[in-house]
Amino acid sequence: MNIRSHVPNAVTLLNLLSGSLSIILLFKGYIEYSALCVGLSAVFDFLDGFFAKLFNVKSFLGKELDSLADVISFGLAPALFLFYLMSNNEYIKASDNYLAFTPYLALFIAAFSALRLAKFNLDTRQTVSFLGLPTPANAVFFVSLVVVALQKENEIPFLNEITGSLWVQLIVIPLSCYLLISEIPMFALKFTKGYGLKNNMLRYSFLTIALLCIFLFDWSGILLSVIIYIGMSLIFGDR
Repeated sequence: MNIRSHVPNAVTLLNLLSGSLSIILLFKGYIEYSALCVGLSAVFDFLDGFFAKLFNVKSFLGKELDSLADVISFGLAPALFLFYLMSNNEYIKASDNYLAFTPYLALFIAAFSALRLAKFNLDTRQTVSFLGLPTPANAVFFVSLVVVALQKENEIPFLNEITGSLWVQLIVIPLSCYLLISEIPMFALKFTKGYGLKNNMLRYSFLTIALLCIFLFDWSGILLSVIIYIGMSLIFGDR
């Protein structure tokens, strides 16, 4: 029995377990711990592919399992984060039930994430780059948005008001759904052509900017990093 061949799938299951734990912690009120679990899922999502290449393991089971785990960690979890935020919105609470359905619109994030993952599994064009917004990036966007909206103090004060606005939340739902299934080229953080600066200028530039944002602005920096990633992809494509 080759134990190494099971390592990638075991790591994928850790992704799924971390995403499931995130949902439990969210509804217990441990918002930041829940958000960190989604981040941990993203780490496991990277590592399963890393170990698959390291051990030269290829299987249809692993590909399908990876998408199933991602539906939980990067589809359902971020949808429920936004659902939690919108459910606790004072404007909705004071609306005498005529806006009570509004938080359920967040579930479209889970639905379109599943659609994006299904399309990705069938699309042979997305081996070294992406078409449409990757589900981990979309998940990190919504999770960090919710954390920033719920923070009492923030390194960027006006960002609390923006992320806490119900209208902003309603706008980003259809925008996210569109980006997930769009044909817009998005660069991947994969060093398929080695680690040289010439072939990876876009990746190194983004990573430098993202790390600087996170260092300076904490959770707000994570949110800004996803926005910067989308902006750089729109400008530079999938280089």
